[in-house]
Amino acid sequence: MTDIRRIEPGARMSEAVIHAGKVYTAGIVADSAVGKSVLEQTRDILQQIDSILKSAGSDKTRILKANIWLTDISTFGQMNQAWDAWVVAGKTPARATVEAKLAAPGYDVEIMVEAAV
Repeated sequence: MTDIRRIEPGARMSEAVIHAGKVYTAGIVADSAVGKSVLEQTRDILQQIDSILKSAGSDKTRILKANIWLTDISTFGQMNQAWDAWVVAGKTPARATVEAKLAAPGYDVEIMVEAAV
């Protein structure tokens, strides 16, 4: 039986769950950049992902898969500007990006990743 470790567990969800050599994050939204541009929100989210992965014993070079939701697909370029500056060349994950309504106004980007530990 493999242990399950939770990072910042809450009543509704955990920030991340580690199991069988992988870390799975919850959907991460902006913290300090809520209501700001998609570029700023994406940068904020990516910093949070760095922190979560570090807590899990991983890092962005070990991300296997990323799912990205944008409230307006026309902001795809802004999101990619932050993403492209953040990822490590040659170590990019599989990725999907879609347009969707998010949980609350002011949140225009949400990102969830799965990474190897």
